[in-house]
Formats: sequence, structure tokens, C-alpha cells
Amino acid sequence: MVKFMKNNEKYFFISKTPAIFLVNIIFLIFFISCASLSPVNSSREHPEPFTDIESVEPQWQEFAANIGYYHGKTSSPLLEFWALRIDLDSPDTNVVVKGGTPAKDGSTRNTKVTSFVRRNGLIAGLNAVPFDVISMFEGRPVKNEGVVISDGELISPVQPNYDALVFYSDGSVQIVSQAEIDAASIENIENAIGGFNSILKNGQPENRTLNLQPRHPRSAAGISANGKYLYFLVIDGRRKGSMGTTEKETALLLRALGSWDGINFDGGGSSALVLRYRNGRIRAVNTPIHGGIHRLERAVAGCIGIRQDASPSMEK
Repeated sequence: MVKFMKNNEKYFFISKTPAIFLVNIIFLIFFISCASLSPVNSSREHPEPFTDIESVEPQWQEFAANIGYYHGKTSSPLLEFWALRIDLDSPDTNVVVKGGTPAKDGSTRNTKVTSFVRRNGLIAGLNAVPFDVISMFEGRPVKNEGVVISDGELISPVQPNYDALVFYSDGSVQIVSQAEIDAASIENIENAIGGFNSILKNGQPENRTLNLQPRHPRSAAGISANGKYLYFLVIDGRRKGSMGTTEKETALLLRALGSWDGINFDGGGSSALVLRYRNGRIRAVNTPIHGGIHRLERAVAGCIGIRQDASPSMEK
């Protein structure tokens, strides 16, 4: 018989069967020993504290060549967040976009962000596109509710009510309405990944965000004013210690990190920022919550990631 046990706000499967119970104890010991380790230096990590979002001043640590990492928290509202700052001018840094896992029959299957990072030899990955099938199990048919363009190939069609993060062949990057992406413009697009809507425009939260009150875990991306930096952001929610953000607060946090424009990706139980640690291990730095279970990662659809030619050792 399987039960749930609450332990430090994290839920684990506990079984009365001795063998399975032992496996769960081993997993618990492993989890406690590594969950709070820094991906930068493998020491125990503590988020930098701030009073509120607008007082956040990130002190970026080098995660990889030309990629900064930051872990912070605020007390009002009560939040914990993780971010990457990626130098798009670095010749060894490449953006990778996928719509999920392609199947032999031409359909798309869902995937966890950890699998996306591992399968594509990445050092970082973030969930992005909304989708139609919610599950903890990978390999199920899934439909991206938004555009995915990978290496110039259209993988998933546009959702005209949503926006997208678009990387053009000339090296520029923008957040645009998916309604603006047509057959002619695709010829000039190298990669594009859909999300929900733009939340930060020219350094200011979009008007539509000002009166939106719901708080959720969030995944988001931003662009610096000069287009040099790409920012990945994940914010925990639905747990003690991090209550999630509104869309306006997410925009303000992106701005505090250095963004000029920003987009809100799929969030809630889908939110996961996955990194390849220095020891080669691949794991989410935040606390994904699927079905109310802490540390249970959801299988998602379209993701965005970073590959470097000189990347850390690959996990076996």
C-alpha cells in the first residue's frame, strides 16, 4: 500500500513493502543531500534575500562561459526565484528550441524538461509553450498551443492570441505577436518559441498585467534593451516559502534582472528551470509541483534551452 507523507513540505511515496520502503529512504537521503546544492560550485546554496521585487539587484555568478546564474528571494511578497543571464553574442552559445519529442508517426510526444536537456546535450532548459495534455508520464501525444520553429523548420503552428520569443537569422531577437508570424516571415526566423503574452514592454509592465491578481509558479524569459542578453526566470509558487507571482510582479522581476522586454511562458505545475550541474547531473533548480506533489516534474511540450560547444561533462 502506498501513502503520502509530508516532510519539510515535500511529498514522497512511502510503501509498507520493505524493499520499496528502502528504495524510498535511499531516494530521500539523496534528495536531501543534493537538492540545495549550487549548480555553480556544488556547495550548499542560500538565496540572496531582498525586501521586495524592485529592490532586487542580482549578483550574477558564472554558471558557464558567458552565462550568469542567480538565486534570490523576497519577503514581500514571499518569493523564491532562479535566473540565468545568457550572452547571445557568445559564439559558443546556441539557443535550442524543440516542440517536444517527435514520434515515428509524425506526432509530438510530451517530455520533461530534464529529458529535453539530456537528450539534446544542453546545459540549461526551460519549459515554454502551453499544451493540451497534463501528465507526469512522458511519451504521450501532445499538442503545442503555440508556435514552435526549430532551426528554421515550423514544428507547431501559431496561436494568434498569444505571443512568442523569436530569434531571427540576422542574430536579432524580439517578442512579437504570433499573429505576425506568417509564411514569409518564417524564412527569416531561425528559432521561435510560443508562450502566453508579453508582460514587459520597453521596460514597463504591459497594461493588461496591471490588474491581474492570480498568483502562480511562473516561467518567463526576457531580453535586454540592446538585445545582447537573454534571461530565463523561474519562480516557485504553491508552497510555503514562495507564494508565486502575478504577471505584473513577474514583469517587474524580469526588469530587476536586466530585461527590457519579457514574455510569460506556461507556468503553474509546468514551471521548471533545469540545469546541468558541474558534476554532470541534470536537475531542476526550482521545486516543480505536479498534482500538488513537490519535486514531481510534469511532462510538458515545447521547451527552450542553451547548448554550448564547450559544455560541462555529459551525464551518463
